[in-house]
Amino acid sequence: MEVIYHPLVKRDVTEALRYYHDIALRLGDEFLEEVESVIEKAAENPLRHHLAGRGFRRANLPRFPYHVLYEVNGEMLRVMHVRHNKRHPDYGMNRT
Repeated sequence: MEVIYHPLVKRDVTEALRYYHDIALRLGDEFLEEVESVIEKAAENPLRHHLAGRGFRRANLPRFPYHVLYEVNGEMLRVMHVRHNKRHPDYGMNRT
C-alpha cells in the first residue's frame, strides 16, 4: 500500500522531536522509530485501527502519548496528523 503524508505532518513530528530531543537525543530517535513503525503496520492492515471521526482512523503509539490519524483511499494510506493524546479530539480534523 502506498503511504503519502499531509504537508503538515512533518511539522507535527518535528515539534514532538524537538521536545523529546531536549530530554535526550535517544528518546527523540525512539519516538521517530515508533511513529514510522505504527505507520508501517497501518499500511500492512489499514482497517485494524478504529475510526476517529470524519473517516480518519487512529493508531496509538505504544510508548508515547501520541497517535497517528490517517485515511484510506483504495490502495493509498494518507497520514493526516501525528498529535498528542491530550489534544482536543477536533484538533486537526479539518485537514484535507
